[in-house]
Amino acid sequence: ASEMLPPTSLSLLLLLLCSSLVNGGKVLVYPFDGSHWINMKVLIEELHARGHELTVLRPADSWYIKAESPHYKSITLKSSAGVDKETLGVYVTRTLKMRREGASLWSHLRLEYDLMEFFYQIHKRVVEMIVEMFEDAELMQSLRDANYDLVLTDPAGGGGVLLAHRLGLPLVLNVRWTVQGEGHEAIAPSPLSYVPKAMSELTDKMTFFQRVKNVLFFVLTQLRIKYVADPNYKPFVHRYFGSDVHYMELFQAADIWLMRNDFVFEFPRPTMPNVIYMSGFQCKPSKPLSQELEDFVQSSGEHGVIIMTLGTLVEKLPEDIVEDIAAAFAQLPQKVIWRHKGKKPSTLGNNTLLMDWLPQNDLLGHPKTRLFVAHGGTNGVQEAIYHGVPLVGLPLMFDQQDNFFRMKVKGVAKVLDIATVNKDNFLEALKEVLYQPSYRENMKTLSNLQRDQPIKPMDQAMFWIEFVMRHKGAKHLRTESYKMSAIQYHSIDVLAFLLALVLLILAVFTAVLKFLWRRLFGRSKVKRE
Repeated sequence: ASEMLPPTSLSLLLLLLCSSLVNGGKVLVYPFDGSHWINMKVLIEELHARGHELTVLRPADSWYIKAESPHYKSITLKSSAGVDKETLGVYVTRTLKMRREGASLWSHLRLEYDLMEFFYQIHKRVVEMIVEMFEDAELMQSLRDANYDLVLTDPAGGGGVLLAHRLGLPLVLNVRWTVQGEGHEAIAPSPLSYVPKAMSELTDKMTFFQRVKNVLFFVLTQLRIKYVADPNYKPFVHRYFGSDVHYMELFQAADIWLMRNDFVFEFPRPTMPNVIYMSGFQCKPSKPLSQELEDFVQSSGEHGVIIMTLGTLVEKLPEDIVEDIAAAFAQLPQKVIWRHKGKKPSTLGNNTLLMDWLPQNDLLGHPKTRLFVAHGGTNGVQEAIYHGVPLVGLPLMFDQQDNFFRMKVKGVAKVLDIATVNKDNFLEALKEVLYQPSYRENMKTLSNLQRDQPIKPMDQAMFWIEFVMRHKGAKHLRTESYKMSAIQYHSIDVLAFLLALVLLILAVFTAVLKFLWRRLFGRSKVKRE
């Protein structure tokens, strides 16, 4: 008789057989351009390293997404995405100008209108591009013939979601935002009493008037949806998927939501079984610096190094702000590495090194790094948490202010207003974060929490992507509640029915009492007469 395998060997064999089912899986990636591509690319590279074949759809005028890569094949569409460096540069410059003109109600309204118009145009171009794809019979047939296992997309734009449903493929989202706003709000219960709306700068512990503010931000969000997302996606979905389908149903039907945040970053809130948290998945240990950069860092001695970068969107700040920032840095004993393009400031100190590009992750992970001056993009904030480096924030637009608010509440960041920043308040902020130990200690706590997980965030993400490949979806984790109307979802129809039933019983009971009263006392009266 053959010997039985021991339990550990059997388990290993089953695991190998299970993993072999997804070897050579085929993934169609529909990314969102700009900084969102940075973290999508990390997932693509890891999937490629695990033996999967990836195809990336990119517009002809793609900014970040290159046509050639050792990690993926690309299909370049004829369309324009409209999210290019020049367009974003103009928007950034206009936003900075409006913010510096003052903090009146009128300026806030102008900023809000400009933001809505900016995103309206982005979604308009996304829909135009997906219309061209759907009408290109040859392209669509080639995508069907490729027999992809799933679509991986960032739902900040709707193209990938719409394409996945058109092709009938399982759908995995790399998500922080959908076309309607923060990702959780599309599928998870989000009570306004303790779940703060994005951009409201509120926590999960709200006073009465803060809850009033939260409700007002909810109304503002609904207006954004009505004037930005609805006009673009509603007509398209009615045309291609039916008049009875709402476009958000297609997002809500996604199999897995890979969330780029977690509850180290977020406030506690309800979630759903198919929401998988992979906060920090793009973070990794630092690599050695170039010899020249290492020598500069080491020259800081016991004082250490400050890193400053405002991301790829903001290459040039107004000259007066640049001069003030350089002057503040010059008064510190620390060495400074500053990603700066444009005119060299006249106030630049000998302690400051200007660079066109800097190895952000490697510098954040260096033991001599004391402080990170950043704009508040999610990627940079997550890397700062991972490496335990406290922050000084200069948020500019989009979700950056909201991200930094969370860091401020958790005691790991000092946040400044780009409209009022000057040499004095910038220097004061730098000194506070550098010399008050609580900032570094609090950030170290967040770093320990982020790292202390049973499964690494990247492995978690890979498992669930491959899970969807193995099982052709994850329907058992997906709620069908999105198919309900608001009346059904909140059980208003049930409450109305029960109320009507109670009123009917009371009416019958009252009628019976009246009848008995008349019979009983009516007879007595007749007898007395």
